Amino acid sequence: MTRLTTLPNGLRVVSRAMPGVETVALGLFVAVGSRHEEARVNGIAHLFEHMVFKGAGGRSARAISEAIEDVGGDLNACTERDQTSFTASLMAEHLSLGVEVIGDLALRAHLDPTDLEREKEVVLQELGEARDTPGDIVFDELWSAAFADQPLGRSILGDEDSIAAIRPEDLGGWRDTHYRGGNLILAAAGKLDHEELVDLAERCFGSALPGSGSACVPASFTRGARVGRTPSDQAHLTLAYAAPAATADDYLAARLFADIVGGGMSSRLFQEVREERGLAYSVYTHLTPYAETGLLTAYSATSRANSAKAAQLMETVIARAAEDATPRELERVRTQARAGLLMSLETPWGQASYAARQLAVHGRMVEPAEVLDRLGRVTLDEVRAAGARMLGGGPARATIGVPPARAA
Repeated sequence: MTRLTTLPNGLRVVSRAMPGVETVALGLFVAVGSRHEEARVNGIAHLFEHMVFKGAGGRSARAISEAIEDVGGDLNACTERDQTSFTASLMAEHLSLGVEVIGDLALRAHLDPTDLEREKEVVLQELGEARDTPGDIVFDELWSAAFADQPLGRSILGDEDSIAAIRPEDLGGWRDTHYRGGNLILAAAGKLDHEELVDLAERCFGSALPGSGSACVPASFTRGARVGRTPSDQAHLTLAYAAPAATADDYLAARLFADIVGGGMSSRLFQEVREERGLAYSVYTHLTPYAETGLLTAYSATSRANSAKAAQLMETVIARAAEDATPRELERVRTQARAGLLMSLETPWGQASYAARQLAVHGRMVEPAEVLDRLGRVTLDEVRAAGARMLGGGPARATIGVPPARAA
């Protein structure tokens, strides 16, 4: 059963009790990410997420880690383009500790200037590691091509100049502007009592200012092309098509289309590009939705010599699916989607993240039964139509390791 309470400052507390488990998964989900940044301080969302672990509340960096690990728990954080999350998994009796530590991280981090300079070096090392991984950095290039000169198209990590430009007062301003009650969702699942969770939230997050901070700039698909210069023994090929927003009527149809095209070993891309032609080891698609738009992306890693063949075949396979996707394919990916949802909900973390996602996207708790019902009603014509709409504007492209004559 899902329980939801909204605090006076706007923070939403959602919980799902799970009989028979002894643990609890807890997450603070903040509706702010790299797409909310100004260009001058690109990377500040991610750097702030790093900095909170250097000291918060009454704890040093070491004390933060020890507080959770001493009780057998796990603490983590993640920055995305549209969200930042702070998560913990603990034995149920330590729920209060988890809420307290996450509250300190989000609202009471020390943000010491000396720590900032040191942590900038850590982030620069992370940036260098990402640039040494062509299969990762090609997606930064792809987002830049799909959303050229827009916040959504910028890297989550930032670059050397923007990281260097971030000052201690920028971090404090970032927290004051965006870490407000209306942007916060505290979600927990497992062995817990909702009223206790609400009491803890009031104590640890009640000081958050009301409101939701500044809105992000709406994104517009630009259908650009980028050629990455990172050295690579393989060619990394990506495509992106404008896709429905997370709340669009055809979102589920678009998701099922993406799965037919490249959602697993039985998908068209895997079968035709890898199994039948032997052109790639890794090939897949993914649908990434945002509040106002989305991206259908396709990726393949192939040899430099085969890059032109693989790129052409990828586009051909994707286009053909919008015309002749079959009933059998639809039922297969529908079954996979149902199973994936139900399997994910068997863990406390799956339950907590599901609840937070539904609140963040829809503003209400959409129960799994409703999602499954909607999945069951998607027709083949709707899947084909969603595919055709996504492909209609043509793709953005990004490549790394492709011979110059073929890169465009």
